[in-house]
Amino acid sequence: MKSSLFMITVAILVAMAALLNFHPSASASVKATADTLRQLEAEFMQATAERGSQGYLSYYAEDAVEVPNGVGLIQGKANIAKTMGFLDVKDNHLTWTPVGADISSSGDLGYTYGTYEFRSKDKDGKPTVEHGKYTSIWKKQKDGSWKVALDMGNSGS
Repeated sequence: MKSSLFMITVAILVAMAALLNFHPSASASVKATADTLRQLEAEFMQATAERGSQGYLSYYAEDAVEVPNGVGLIQGKANIAKTMGFLDVKDNHLTWTPVGADISSSGDLGYTYGTYEFRSKDKDGKPTVEHGKYTSIWKKQKDGSWKVALDMGNSGS
């Protein structure tokens, strides 16, 4: 009787320990929404403000494509990185505001769009401000994170 009671007690303790350490699988994770992407945009901009080009690029997928204003497209994060040094200049400040966002019904692709403002100084040291619009396509990665797969922008109102 004592050994049966002991075995039942051990089984209950093991079951309780297993339940306390249970973590839902990725398939049971909360589905991303447009608000997920808006939050990512805020974190993306904060990382850019704090760490310049390194912060900016940390939100890009390895196979990302950049479609900049007035020049040809740039394929791959490594190639995009070669063009982002301007974000490391202390007088340059890039900010943006998402106006809209959505997620595909499959939950692995989404987009944001909005306006941006780029403040810098010209060659004479005078402040300049450029306004424009952007669209970013976000893709859920194999590790569950979201990264920018395609980004495009154009200056003007």
